[in-house]
Amino acid sequence: MADTKITIVGSGYVGMSLAVLLAKNNDVIVLDIDSFRVEQINKGLSTVVDNEIEKTLKDTKLSLVATTDKSEAYSDSDYIVIATPTDYDTETNYFDTSSVETVIADALEYNNKALIIIKSTVPVGFTAQMKNKFVTERIVFSPEFLREGRALYDNLYPSRVIIGGECPDGKFFAKLLCDAALKTDIETLYMRPTEAEAVKLFSNTYLAMRVSFFNELDSYALAHNLDTKSIIEGVSLDNRIGQQYNNPSFGYGGYCLPKDTKQLLANYEHVPQNLIQAIVTSNTTRKDFIADRILAQSPKTVGIYRLAMKKGSDNFRSSAVQGIMKRIKAKGIEVIIYDPLLEADKFFNSEVVVDLVDFKSRSEIIIANRRFDELSDVSHKIFTRDIFGID
Repeated sequence: MADTKITIVGSGYVGMSLAVLLAKNNDVIVLDIDSFRVEQINKGLSTVVDNEIEKTLKDTKLSLVATTDKSEAYSDSDYIVIATPTDYDTETNYFDTSSVETVIADALEYNNKALIIIKSTVPVGFTAQMKNKFVTERIVFSPEFLREGRALYDNLYPSRVIIGGECPDGKFFAKLLCDAALKTDIETLYMRPTEAEAVKLFSNTYLAMRVSFFNELDSYALAHNLDTKSIIEGVSLDNRIGQQYNNPSFGYGGYCLPKDTKQLLANYEHVPQNLIQAIVTSNTTRKDFIADRILAQSPKTVGIYRLAMKKGSDNFRSSAVQGIMKRIKAKGIEVIIYDPLLEADKFFNSEVVVDLVDFKSRSEIIIANRRFDELSDVSHKIFTRDIFGID
């Protein structure tokens, strides 16, 4: 289909959305250690919940295959994109970058020409360390700014494209991203990889700060019996603040914000700071406050309606509602869960109820991070901080 061959390692939200985006104009091969995911991709199915990805796979001709074979994936590629997970290790106060380092070593072993693009989130200074460790200039860092459930959309209409690295091929990779997008005149920035890594962590920490601000506003309003919606609307009409990203929740969650804020805080080890620590601490305080509000009602059985952090996502990793659930369970309250995405009978030793009617009937209080129409008949049982009905 095309002369340019791109290997994408990892098929989560970042990898899957990039694969679909770039496979319109290029030959793309996805490498994953999960054979089931590889099989899904080769059947034309998405590995993540994302309407745009699913629709594109169905309706658009793509040059896209997947494999578990390293040699097949890396050989003759022009670009190797790393999109593997880097979970935060609380013992080391550092991202677990082992998967990224393994991919870099394999890519250099199997391919002597490809530019390696790190899309995984890494600590500030990581790319420079890898270039020194492997004695190569063929590594750049390009941060992603994607929302779970809207990952392909955010690649089609990117806020910006950033390439961190001095390698000339980086500019051509930026062009590949822009050519595949639907948005025109995309702001494209070139900088050193260390600054690009900092952009990623500071961007997500700012978003976490904004979530924390409106959550603490909501906590104040709840504590003083004030109307949260009126206050937020009045505050947000200042165009310096804006009316976006201001809907309260149980706390920021998901894959990126919790780990990225902690990593940025760790990077501040020898730099004076107060705000970054406050952002991390605020998220814990919010979950404590919400749990206390629920416990004050002395329920015997509390229902958790869906574990995902937001609508349109299947990821409940580090979702704030799990923190609420654990706090309630610690006080001896029975917790039951309704989530169609759970296949197990138990989740953290709590019963998973598959019948929604039974779940509604048994729950005295139903905790829902976001409102759903199927709960409208039991609205009197719902505990949510979803003020505006949006994510």
